[in-house]
Amino acid sequence: MKRVLSRFVIASSLIAGCSVFTLAQATEVTKPDAAKGEQLYVNGEMSRGVLACVTCHGEAGNSTIEANPNLAAQPYEYLVKQLHDFRPRDEETPALRLGLNGAPPIMASIVANMTEEEMRNVAFYLSQQELNLELAAQATNEDTVARGQQIWRGGLPDRGVAACAACHAPNGAGIPGQYPRIAGQFASYISDQLKLFRSGDRANGPMMHDLADRMNDADIEAVSDYAAGLR
Repeated sequence: MKRVLSRFVIASSLIAGCSVFTLAQATEVTKPDAAKGEQLYVNGEMSRGVLACVTCHGEAGNSTIEANPNLAAQPYEYLVKQLHDFRPRDEETPALRLGLNGAPPIMASIVANMTEEEMRNVAFYLSQQELNLELAAQATNEDTVARGQQIWRGGLPDRGVAACAACHAPNGAGIPGQYPRIAGQFASYISDQLKLFRSGDRANGPMMHDLADRMNDADIEAVSDYAAGLR
């Protein structure tokens, strides 16, 4: 009986060991690969219509084109979610991220041909890059600094607009895994996104829609310019 029990324990241990090994292999396979992400970011995959990300978003995610956001140092989870949100949810349901008046954004055609692994690899690569402070945007409108600072730090209580700093941090660095970095982002891009949230064309942030819906254009321009100058 003891021999049978011993054999059973040994066999069970081997099975458990194999299970752990298999799980470890699976985890290793699905772990994002920054090197592969960089390869796709720099070179793209034109045979499948995947444009090199560097073309629009600059070296290591530091854009020099105001219409295209800086992606360096953005949270990995946030980037993965955004890439998914550019895709239609199904044949009858549009993507959560659309352009002005519901037009498909440029990113829609690019992510349509990316695999899940590629999206995660690129996002992981970008999350590890540093924001180039020499290239990052600056605040440029001295006349709206006070208003922008007020909205960023204290919100607009009379209209139910929470302080931006509550989610995006006082210095605009964001909260990894939850909210994006806004500091150093182009003011025009921030403004455009707030207006898309307000119109509902960008529908992947219900809370942002509610906040932007309570802000007028002057509020949006002021806080966008202020946020661009944060570090």
